[in-house]
Amino acid sequence: MIKHPLGIVGLLLMVEAAVLYVSSRRRFKRYFSFLPPVFWIYFLPMVLSSVGLLDAQSEVYALISKTFLPASLILLLLCVDVKAILKLGRPALIMMLAGSAGIMIGTPMVFYLFKGMVGENMWAGFGALSASWTGGSANMIAVKEALGTPDDVYLPMVIVDTLVPYIWMGTLVGVVGMQSVYDRWNRSDMRMLEEIHLRVAGAKIEKKERIHFFHIVLLLAFAFLAGHLAAAVARMLPTVKDVISTYAWTIILISVMGLVLSLTPAKKMEQYGSTRVGYFLLYLVLTTIGAKANLSHMGSSFLLIIAGFMMVGIHAVFLLGVARLIRAPLFLVAVASQANIGGVASAPIVAEVYRPGLASVGLLMAILGGILGTYLGIVTGHLCKLFI
Repeated sequence: MIKHPLGIVGLLLMVEAAVLYVSSRRRFKRYFSFLPPVFWIYFLPMVLSSVGLLDAQSEVYALISKTFLPASLILLLLCVDVKAILKLGRPALIMMLAGSAGIMIGTPMVFYLFKGMVGENMWAGFGALSASWTGGSANMIAVKEALGTPDDVYLPMVIVDTLVPYIWMGTLVGVVGMQSVYDRWNRSDMRMLEEIHLRVAGAKIEKKERIHFFHIVLLLAFAFLAGHLAAAVARMLPTVKDVISTYAWTIILISVMGLVLSLTPAKKMEQYGSTRVGYFLLYLVLTTIGAKANLSHMGSSFLLIIAGFMMVGIHAVFLLGVARLIRAPLFLVAVASQANIGGVASAPIVAEVYRPGLASVGLLMAILGGILGTYLGIVTGHLCKLFI
C-alpha cells in the first residue's frame, strides 16, 4: 500500500494524465462516448483504493481539496462572457432559469420520497447532484465540499450523474422530429428564434490551444494566491453550524471573485490556458475524492438512478409549463434542459441538432449554469436537509 503523500500524489497524477491522454486520442475517443473521462478519473482511484494499493485515510486528500479546488474554480470562471450570455435575450434566459428552478424544486421532493430507502444522510448527495444538474461537474465537486458530503454518499451520485444525463440527452435528440407538432400545439412564438439567431449565432469562446510552461506557472501562482485570499476572508466571516462553514464561504467567495474578474482585463488569462489548467486542478481534486471512496457503497445506486429520473421528470414538467406560458419553441425547452442536466459538453450538440447554426445558444446557456450552479446547489442541499 502506498502511504507516503508524494507517492499518493504521484500515482493520482499518473491516473489523471493517462485518462486525459488516452481519451484525447482519436482511436480511443469512441470508448469514452458513454462513460466520459471525468468518470474514469474518479473511478480508477476508487478501484486502487478498494484493492489496497492506495491509503484511503491519507490526510493528503483533504489538503489537495482545500488548496486546489478554490484555485481551479477561479481559473474556470475567468473565461465567462457575461455580455454574450445577456445577448441570449429574455425568453432564453427565462427558460434556462426555469430549468434550474425545476431541479431545485424537484430535488427536495424526490429526496423526501426516497429518504426512507436511501438514508437521510443522502441529503448532501442530492444537493451535490442538483449542482451538477443546474451547472456542471465543477459545481458538483464544489458543493460536495461546501456541504461536507461524505464520500460514501457522493459515490452513488457520480453514477447517477454519469448515467441519467446521457439517457436524457438521447431522449431529447429522439423527439427532435416533434418540433413542428409541438410548436403548433403550443402556439410557439417563432420570432424568438429569429431574434436569438441575430444576437448570438456564431458566438464562441476564443481559446488559444498552445500554452507555455511560463504561462502555467503564472496561472498557478495567481490561482493559489486568490484561493489563499478567499480562505483568509472566509475565516473572518460568521459561520452557522450545519448550514454554512468557513470552507463553504471560501467556495462562495472564490466563485464571486472569478466572476468579477471575468469582467476585467484578467479575462485575457483564458488566452494563456486558464481553463485547461483549471480543469487539470479540478480533476486532481476528483481523483482524491475517488481515492477516499469504496466500491462497497455502490449498492444504493439503483434506487438513486430511479430518483434521478424522477428529478429530471419534474424538471421537464416545470420547463414545459413555463414554455406554455411564454409560448417558447421546443428548441428552447430542449436546449435549456440539456444546458442544465448535461452542461457545456452536450448542450451545444442538442442545440445544433434542433437548429443548425445555433450551437452557441446551448453553449452560452450552459455557461450561465456554470455561474449559478454552485450557489443553487448549496441552497438545494439545505432545502433537502429540512426534510430530515
